[in-house]
Amino acid sequence: MAAAADDDELRRRAAALREVFGDSSDSEADDLPVGGAGREQWRWEAVEGVRGLWLCAAFLSADEQSRLLTAIRREGWFSDARNQAMRFGDLPSWAVELSALIHEAICFGDVRVGCGLELKNEDEDACPLPSDLLWRKPLFDQMIANRYEPGEGICAHVDLMRFDDGIAIVSLESPCVMHFSRAEQEVPICETLESVHAEPTKIPVYLNPGSLVLMSGDARYLWKHEINRKPGAQQWGGRELEQQIRTSITLRKLLPSPN
Repeated sequence: MAAAADDDELRRRAAALREVFGDSSDSEADDLPVGGAGREQWRWEAVEGVRGLWLCAAFLSADEQSRLLTAIRREGWFSDARNQAMRFGDLPSWAVELSALIHEAICFGDVRVGCGLELKNEDEDACPLPSDLLWRKPLFDQMIANRYEPGEGICAHVDLMRFDDGIAIVSLESPCVMHFSRAEQEVPICETLESVHAEPTKIPVYLNPGSLVLMSGDARYLWKHEINRKPGAQQWGGRELEQQIRTSITLRKLLPSPN
């Protein structure tokens, strides 16, 4: 009975996901992955040098990206020169389903060790999100949508400590390179991109449209992340990336308010 209930829940999620992201041959309810078989494009890569940093380059298909952008634009957030919108608690339905899709990708994507409920403690580093975070309810309850014009990026920072471990970033439209550097202290910091201090060692991560980044543990607390989109700063594969409008969705979980 429990297995049947789990299957029903997965099929309910698939139907809701199709409503937001549309039909595709690999997301039909009848073909919903059960028991660890993920969608073909879900391939998780642990970023070397930053423990707890994972990249799923092909998280969303081109059609899913288009549908997600349409849902975002319908919100009307980016009119009147605004480039950011935040939501706390009750998220838009499409963001709730995006969270569910992230959960499915973690559970069923191609990683070295499966990420189901039976995951052993010694295998935590081989899962894109530790099991205690993966199975929390809700997975995320805070969202930031950002729209960046060419040349606009984010300064080096560690996310505020009011947010729990486990942060997801979905990239849309223009590709970019996000750099990670060791934090000098375990508190939120934000340095200007023109800092005169000695340049720290940075680990670059290429974020193509439709990619998903997960940060937990060291990556979330001990590493700063930044996107410098000033002229000449976006280099990948020996060439400078052409900068256009970039949209991102960041999903986080609020910590309980202190008593």
